[in-house]
Amino acid sequence: MKDCRPRLQKRIGWVLAILAVVTATPVIADTPNFGRFSLAPGFEPAQGIFSGYTGGSYSLSAISNRDRDKKACIGFADPKPDYTMVLEKDFEQLTILVNTGNTDTTLLVKGPDNDTIRCGDDTGRSKDASISDRNWKKGIYQIWVGTFNPNVNRKYTLTVEQK
Repeated sequence: MKDCRPRLQKRIGWVLAILAVVTATPVIADTPNFGRFSLAPGFEPAQGIFSGYTGGSYSLSAISNRDRDKKACIGFADPKPDYTMVLEKDFEQLTILVNTGNTDTTLLVKGPDNDTIRCGDDTGRSKDASISDRNWKKGIYQIWVGTFNPNVNRKYTLTVEQK
């Protein structure tokens, strides 16, 4: 009787190698759900208004638990970013606002160096999320609009403003 163990071990080795490659592949894809846009300083307000809808069960805290200011990154969204924002030059100040009509949204923006994370939750008395920050460097940013609970579908308007 022929010993099948070496062949079985070789197959197991291949399966493990394939699993290692698959699990090492990032969950987050570069292709955004709703599009890509570019902004340069002095852009017209209408150039910074976009629409989309929330949904998904991917925890945004899987991207980062905390942002660069130690604020918690919370909420659930699709694993793919909603938008890719290209800043053609540095911006001293930008504000990103979500408007769903006061439902509980969250926001995560991943910067061009993959280390600069900005997160936002409630804005003042509104449950809609926003981020207002200084020193936005030239480059490509990924934007996720999430909800406090998973799989909640809400239409939203995303507004990018320079101050």
